[in-house]
Amino acid sequence: MGAQQVRERFTELYGAEPEGVWAAPGRVNLIGEHTDYNDGFVMPFALPHRVTAAVSRRTDGRLRLHSADIGGEVVELALDGLAPGTDDDWTAYPAGVVWALREAGHPVTGADVHLASTVPTGAGLSSSAALEVVIALALDDLFGLDLPRWKLARLCQRAENVYVGAPTGIMDQTASACCEEGHALFLDTRDLSQRQIPFDLAAEGLRLLVVDTQVKHAHSGGEYGKRRAGCEQGAALLGVDALRDVAYDELDAALERLGTEEGAADAVDAAEVRRLVRHIVTENRRVERVVELLTSGDVRAIGPVLTDGHASLRDDFRISCPELDLVVDTALAAGALGARMTGGGFGGSAIALVEVSAVDTLTKAVEEAFAAAGYTAPRVFEAVPSPGARRLG
Repeated sequence: MGAQQVRERFTELYGAEPEGVWAAPGRVNLIGEHTDYNDGFVMPFALPHRVTAAVSRRTDGRLRLHSADIGGEVVELALDGLAPGTDDDWTAYPAGVVWALREAGHPVTGADVHLASTVPTGAGLSSSAALEVVIALALDDLFGLDLPRWKLARLCQRAENVYVGAPTGIMDQTASACCEEGHALFLDTRDLSQRQIPFDLAAEGLRLLVVDTQVKHAHSGGEYGKRRAGCEQGAALLGVDALRDVAYDELDAALERLGTEEGAADAVDAAEVRRLVRHIVTENRRVERVVELLTSGDVRAIGPVLTDGHASLRDDFRISCPELDLVVDTALAAGALGARMTGGGFGGSAIALVEVSAVDTLTKAVEEAFAAAGYTAPRVFEAVPSPGARRLG
């Protein structure tokens, strides 16, 4: 749905023109999975798929929300009644952002909002972060808060962590808020320093395909939280603030220590902690390697790094699923330079780096493989590095 359609629907719902229309994109993470809540490195880029919001201010302490994708009546909430744990519906995401802004002392007095999204939900492409960021950016503009993008991302993360109850890291919100067209974002999640890395696949005769398996996942589910707790336990046993602090060339020694540390079997068994640690440390190195390769112009060489990342997510972090593994195996057999699952795991999407000439062949091979396995037909589309959140009018 375009900006004008969102604007017109807002007017129908609320009886007046909106003060503005904003958009925030979903994202694909090229490499760096589950490293963000371990103070590590990530490398997402923004998709053309986006959440669009028409918004106006209110001064009466009321928040009115409507989604073209959910339908139904306008939901009205009292700002003074917003509190973590009070909402388990889609409205928790925009309401959580308002709550986080007000908790931080920003004078948000209410809003009317109409939303429409083209970001697939449950596909590991950060539809929730896009929803949060578009609300934050709109309110920042309307109430003259003048917050830097990284701070908006932090507040959105707080909304998701505390208000929604999903223990996500900072990557998704930062990607939606800060990515630039034609680039991937190299983000250090410890200090939030950023580098925009040129990522022009078309100039190289390449494409990055996203395969949405149609298997839905939810970040607030228990398995995600278990992985995070296991990583935190590994860091504690190794005596570091976060697994980011375990150097790649010291990994073997760290893994050996985890087999002997007293308490290694508490809550999560020692073998599982070692697997989690190994993934995080090697994944941070994979992000650094992709940055090196892209900076030197050797784009095709990132393919095997992506594939290694999938093997680590499948075997060490254990968050893949049969549908994701089928995409990766089929894509590689059909000539992909590299492929891996992307996102939180347990479903969602995979990506495949392919030559332009192989796009149709690979797409057909994946669709046929899913049909033969009796799976729901996947959705396949090209991922084009796109602009971050912005005002449309």
